Amino acid sequence: MPKNSKVVKRELDDEVIESVKDLLSNEDSADDAFKKSELIVDVQEEKDIDVEEESEVEDERPAWNSKLQYILAQVGFSVGLGNVWRFPYLCQKNGGGAYLLPYLILLLVIGIPLFFLELSVGQRIRRGSIGVWNYISPKLGGIGFASCVVCFFVALYYNVIIGWSLFYFSQSFQQPLPWDQCPLVKNASHTFVEPECEKSSATTYYWYREALNISSSISESGGLNWKMTVCLLAAWVVVCLAMIKGIQSSGKIMYFSSLFPYVVLICFLIRALLLNGSIDGIRHMFTPKLEMMLEPKVWREAATQVFFALGLGFGGVIAFSSYNKRDNNCHFDAVLVSFINFFTSVLATLVVFAVLGFKANVINEKCIAENSKMIVKFLRTGNISQDIIPHHINLSTVTAEDYHLVYDIIQKVKEEEFSALHLNSCQIEDELNKAVQGTGLAFIAFTEAMTHFPASPFWSVMFFLMLVNLGLGSMFGTIEGIITPVVDTFKVRKEILTVICCLLAFCIGLIFVQRSGNYFVTMFDDYSATLPLLIVVILENIAVSFVYGIDKFMEDLKDMLGFAPNRYYYYMWKYISPLMLLSLLIASVVNMGLSPPGYNAWIEDKASEEFLSYPTWGMVVCILLMVLAILPVPAVFVIRRCNLIDNSSGNLASVTYKRGRVLKEPVNLEGDDASLIHGKIPSEMSSPNFGKNIYRKQSGSPTLDTAPNGRYGIGYLMADMPDMPESDL
Repeated sequence: MPKNSKVVKRELDDEVIESVKDLLSNEDSADDAFKKSELIVDVQEEKDIDVEEESEVEDERPAWNSKLQYILAQVGFSVGLGNVWRFPYLCQKNGGGAYLLPYLILLLVIGIPLFFLELSVGQRIRRGSIGVWNYISPKLGGIGFASCVVCFFVALYYNVIIGWSLFYFSQSFQQPLPWDQCPLVKNASHTFVEPECEKSSATTYYWYREALNISSSISESGGLNWKMTVCLLAAWVVVCLAMIKGIQSSGKIMYFSSLFPYVVLICFLIRALLLNGSIDGIRHMFTPKLEMMLEPKVWREAATQVFFALGLGFGGVIAFSSYNKRDNNCHFDAVLVSFINFFTSVLATLVVFAVLGFKANVINEKCIAENSKMIVKFLRTGNISQDIIPHHINLSTVTAEDYHLVYDIIQKVKEEEFSALHLNSCQIEDELNKAVQGTGLAFIAFTEAMTHFPASPFWSVMFFLMLVNLGLGSMFGTIEGIITPVVDTFKVRKEILTVICCLLAFCIGLIFVQRSGNYFVTMFDDYSATLPLLIVVILENIAVSFVYGIDKFMEDLKDMLGFAPNRYYYYMWKYISPLMLLSLLIASVVNMGLSPPGYNAWIEDKASEEFLSYPTWGMVVCILLMVLAILPVPAVFVIRRCNLIDNSSGNLASVTYKRGRVLKEPVNLEGDDASLIHGKIPSEMSSPNFGKNIYRKQSGSPTLDTAPNGRYGIGYLMADMPDMPESDL
């Protein structure tokens, strides 16, 4: 609400009361029409005014305790698990250091302008996503509902990942770590290594068999995995307790959950740089492959990563910014958070490849040792002549350089017979080129690397605690993207709604902690968010730039910020960003159409992954996820367009005023040329001139199409009335 003192409020209220009393006292032809209106003004005794003033103060929107708390909340929401296990993979896959250039370009073209747009509308209108887009255009009010649905879908499986991290965290207080070696199986006669583990690796076996106890396909449920069910329950309890008081409770936790990951990343980087092979990993990471920049796929994947890294379309950005003061410099916030996100991704990439470089060096040393033994064996059997081996090389303690020299010599001499020797080149680059992402990076590759660290349990505890905090920061923003719009729209108690939401999500989330649950996580990750969020953000851009009007929006920003934003944003919002988003949407649809829908299943007998297609019911679920996520947009449009809801039935379209104060959120307005975002307080406003129109809502009047563009979020409907001088009011 506008930042007025009590005196200014009382003066405004008295003016409204007296103006309407004077208006009602006029016995002319306009009285009958006016008395049929639904404008309600309560004239109360002076003793009641103080009580109402106190209630208004209590109803004021919560606010951040400090600017730092708000920035940490936005950083915590935008910086998530994707920065650690998705960005490094994309960087390696798409040209190493060369990938950073298209990413930066798209961050400037798509990321920062759209992030700034969401921050500004949330901050000024001070509502969640439902209220914001319903305010700008009632017909596009479904955008907010679609954001809530997507947030709910993402929260369902995202908290499962936090549950996995909690499980590994709880298992890290052991020496040696439980995934350090393959388990032994005993029978009546002898002891042997678990075959499934022997065919794969200790960390891979622990992930698929000990942690997930995974089934062989999505159709084989296998029942609940009780270890993961308990971890999922713990994750939802943490989220519920942190969110139950809104930003008052979650804001304080942000100081730890947002800053702790940076402490861990810096510690990991310092430790990794002291290990052998880390520099090889970093060098491999940032060696640019410039030719890959010409491939369209690189730009598509960079745009997708920018889009999701900032949390655009989820509603969390809007929800957090809605608790800001209206004169906050949200442009500075948008640039700051965007670049913090980018540099966090680069820092995480350095850490990941420094650690993977160390891991590759360890594996390479084992490879050289094993192949050197094979060469010694061939020398003894006469398959390889001793004369071709340089005299200065000792194969029992051979270095990597010497081994590669011997390997090249044998390859040249035994050109025809070389393949039969089954020797490995043992190049560290071959190991580094094995691209891994997501759970494969966090729970297999990284955990394997940490088993070689000195004091490995300590580093394992730190790593998985970091993953938990990264996940919680994003979960807070995701849940806020659900809670805030619903509370603003339906006026329910935040505590009750939070508990119900978390309880419902936990119950639905049980499908992810079945033995086949990992396959459902993959399904939701691939289909529940990507296309729906792209459509949501495209509609957000269109709503502001073309429905509300980009010129009016730029003037509103100037009034709110105290300075005119760079003209760059005008062209981005009106031309470049919509075209880029549409291109990204088309490319994503084409890519989805060309990629066979399926998942990587773990086959126990083979101890390896195998790509399987979804069954028919799985395809139906995939389609339903996308349809349900975007369905609110056309549904709300049709309802508003066809007038299917009675505006006088107490829904969002009905407007009631009490002492000049809005009691229910309006959705319809016509003729008010005030801007969406305006910084003036009521005491600075001139009285409305009713020379041609009287601001009211006439009972039985049809729903109007235009958005409520009033200065204070109070929508007035307008009906023709005889000329009436301003002095009469």
